[in-house]
Amino acid sequence: MKPSSFLQFARFGLETIVFKQKKPILGTIIVTDKCNLSCRHCSVNNITAVIYPYRQIRAEMEQLYAMGIRILFFCGGETFLWRDGNRTLRTLVTEAKQMGFLIVNVVTNGTFPIDLPEADLILLSLDGDRRRHNAIRGDTYDTILHNIRNATSDNICFYMAINQINKDTIEHVCRTAMRLDNVRAVSFNFHTPYPDTKELALSREEKAQCCAVIERMMRAGAPIFNLKSAFPYLIDNRFPTPCWQCVVMENGKLSVCGRCIDVPGLCEQCGYFFVAEYTLLFGGNPKIIAEMLRTYLRYI
Repeated sequence: MKPSSFLQFARFGLETIVFKQKKPILGTIIVTDKCNLSCRHCSVNNITAVIYPYRQIRAEMEQLYAMGIRILFFCGGETFLWRDGNRTLRTLVTEAKQMGFLIVNVVTNGTFPIDLPEADLILLSLDGDRRRHNAIRGDTYDTILHNIRNATSDNICFYMAINQINKDTIEHVCRTAMRLDNVRAVSFNFHTPYPDTKELALSREEKAQCCAVIERMMRAGAPIFNLKSAFPYLIDNRFPTPCWQCVVMENGKLSVCGRCIDVPGLCEQCGYFFVAEYTLLFGGNPKIIAEMLRTYLRYI
């Protein structure tokens, strides 16, 4: 991270904590909900299967930047499906950087060739070993690993949603990250149980067991992009929601925190590690502040 970017984020954090502001710093733009997969744990793919036009996404980028957003995610659906004429996902990432966003990340399922060195991080979904991943996402494991090995940059971060199918494969995903040159880190979430996927949710005891494994892998040197200081809050779902510092833009609609905010009762069952981390950070939790400084400076 550039020193100038660090200083901007530090100033935002201090102002948010001291003055208890609810201004956002992180924004996600959904470029499409169209996806080439139908994953068992996903409730938001192919609802419209519309690829939003460049002019609309560009306007949304400008709107978020004017709001003070400086960390931008492009998300789907599957982001690498996005195209408008000769414009591709690379166009969006490059223009976001030129516009002034300090960190620009992309979320993908990894089934398309990975040639996007302009992104700060490419969060790529790997949901376990071959058997469990394929049980969730279809026969894609080998394709994804092939694409990772042939990626043009080392900016990949595994992005695993832990659920009842893959809860025993955390160590496998960590060790896979450790041996692949193009993978910089691993980021975990717990499954957030939308009404049609409740059976995949973890119990409190299962969350505690998973966090124990993640901590063990941290001690073993795995490059984990999560904060262990937040684990007790995640296990008990006792972190404040929604996260006012994060917003999502989809087809002109701006939502605080995420798309799931509109589902009654879902905030109380949130499994997103970053929501716990950000709400605790901007609430002034000293352990979270110190650990996030170390983690972000290491991996971004």
